[in-house]
Amino acid sequence: MAGFPNVATAAPGPIETDFSDTDILVELPEPALTTSELPDSPEQLADTVQNQISRARSTGDPRFLGYADGMLQRWSGEMTDRLLTLRATLDQSLHRFDSARKDLETVIARSSATLQKNQARLLLANLEVVQGNYEDARKHCAQLQQSYPGLIADSCTAQVDARTGSPEAAYQTLQRRTDATDADVTSRLWAEGTLGDIAAQIGSPAAEDHWQTVLSIAPDDLYTRTQLADWYLGRNQNDKVLTLTDNYEQVDSLAVIRAIAMAESGHPTAETLAESLRERFAEARWRGNLLHQRDMARFQLDVEGNADTALTFAADNWRSQREPLDTRLLLRAADAAGDNEPARKVRTWLKEQGQTDARYPEAES
Repeated sequence: MAGFPNVATAAPGPIETDFSDTDILVELPEPALTTSELPDSPEQLADTVQNQISRARSTGDPRFLGYADGMLQRWSGEMTDRLLTLRATLDQSLHRFDSARKDLETVIARSSATLQKNQARLLLANLEVVQGNYEDARKHCAQLQQSYPGLIADSCTAQVDARTGSPEAAYQTLQRRTDATDADVTSRLWAEGTLGDIAAQIGSPAAEDHWQTVLSIAPDDLYTRTQLADWYLGRNQNDKVLTLTDNYEQVDSLAVIRAIAMAESGHPTAETLAESLRERFAEARWRGNLLHQRDMARFQLDVEGNADTALTFAADNWRSQREPLDTRLLLRAADAAGDNEPARKVRTWLKEQGQTDARYPEAES
């Protein structure tokens, strides 16, 4: 397998099931509006779309994103700055990064509302970090520091500094500013989450404390819950993984981490969850809406033991998402599949970013 393999574009075959076409398998969550009804004003639409995005984030259910997407596609009225920002947020969640970037750049260029412009700039900085475009992200963080100084802007800068070779200094600087600032809850949670991510990057046990602080206030922060669960898994603390992921099996990332912990600890219901995930991923591929290629790759690598398939999905995912979890997974899959070319390309990229640290032992092999 040379280079980065492509995920096959052909639709998979029909799913074999043991139930009839008339059986009720699951009741869909009720959308905010009927399929034919739209709000009368841009502000009402924005409120509804924001509510659907919030529900998707708190439940991990992508169908709420589908409801919001459908409403925006049918909307023929004015696309206000707020609607553009929400559409960009939705597009990023659906991995339509170029469309999200275009909308955010439009808001930044045209908006006369400072708050709206700052929100768009922060979202754009985050998008560039996710895709590994760190210099572009740094520019947006610097502009945010000028127009909206505080812990959120500090966190933005610290995250970029940590990803480009200065994680220890970034952590210490952000920790000092967090300790010295009497910030609002949202800003403090943002900083604590960023501190957790950077602490994990440098292998500091403080990562657990930072993420626990976030979850104590915002238990439905699924990103933080996933980061902490992965931290526990990497330290063979499977009991903590199972506690943290209990009742979150509907969230792909947490369900996969839970399945790995169950398999490693010989849990009696490990196969039940694994089979549920097989069916879930098969259905997503059949429908053509497999959003979470990272989760699919990890499931194939760490539960199914299928390194070649894992590498296919991990490599395709890494083309557009270059978070530490994405990079680490691609390197592990390439190593397991015995394919040196993807690892070589990743090593080159890591060196360009100054990221040749202990997070990626596979990169040094």
